Amino acid sequence: MTVTTSQTPSAQVRSARVSGLLATRPVWLVGLLATLAGAVVTELFALAARAAGVPMEAASPGAKEAAQIPVGGFFGGVVFWSVAGIVLAVALARWARRPARTFTVTTVALTVLSLVGPAVAPHTALSTQAVLAVSHLVAAAVIIPALAGRLSHVRR
Repeated sequence: MTVTTSQTPSAQVRSARVSGLLATRPVWLVGLLATLAGAVVTELFALAARAAGVPMEAASPGAKEAAQIPVGGFFGGVVFWSVAGIVLAVALARWARRPARTFTVTTVALTVLSLVGPAVAPHTALSTQAVLAVSHLVAAAVIIPALAGRLSHVRR
């Protein structure tokens, strides 16, 4: 069976080296690194949306008006909510029979559920709701694969 890939041979070696390096690190450390990467990428996405003119004001359910989302707010939100994901990953690494699969299914479901918040945010521009929803997907696209990849190396 022949496997083809779009990566150059040197990129494949680097990717394997990084994967191998992360595979031997503690789950919490991989989670921390993935969280920081996800938070930076998500904040950059939000800054680009801001620069494009998307109003960064949103309201929580029950609020009478929208409040400004500060620069760094996306970064902080990703870090805050990712703590639960890291705790989940550590627990699954210890007790789950198939930690990578369980983590992936759980976190993808939670990511889908998290899209409800932006969709129902009152007093929030549609463009802002879209940026908020996509930011959840951006963070998940960075963090979930990194932690799931690490969990796939857990041996029972």
